[in-house]
Amino acid sequence: QVQLVESGGGLVQPGDSLTLSCTASGTIYSSDRVSWYRQAPGKEREFVASVKWRDNIKAYGESVKGRFTIYRDAAKNMVDLEMNSLKLEDTAVYFCNVASSWGQGTRVTVSS
Repeated sequence: QVQLVESGGGLVQPGDSLTLSCTASGTIYSSDRVSWYRQAPGKEREFVASVKWRDNIKAYGESVKGRFTIYRDAAKNMVDLEMNSLKLEDTAVYFCNVASSWGQGTRVTVSS
């Protein structure tokens, strides 16, 4: 089972940018999809973005389309989430996911 560690969260202002990283220890199989989810206080976990390991096909949640970009670095077993034009409603704990493995999350707070 792959182990996932997220990093890069922090406190930013609306309109700022931030890049999160997910580092995987273990094997990510070509059939896997690496995904980012987020969970805001009092809300259910929400899909943010994903990338298929084999062919780098990406998908995004509606609320982040055009603002967030997911990048895969197969050589480093890493997936980054570049977040631009951050909004107050992007405040959440962001989690990395591969199959049944989840990281511990990294907190992003957008506040003026």
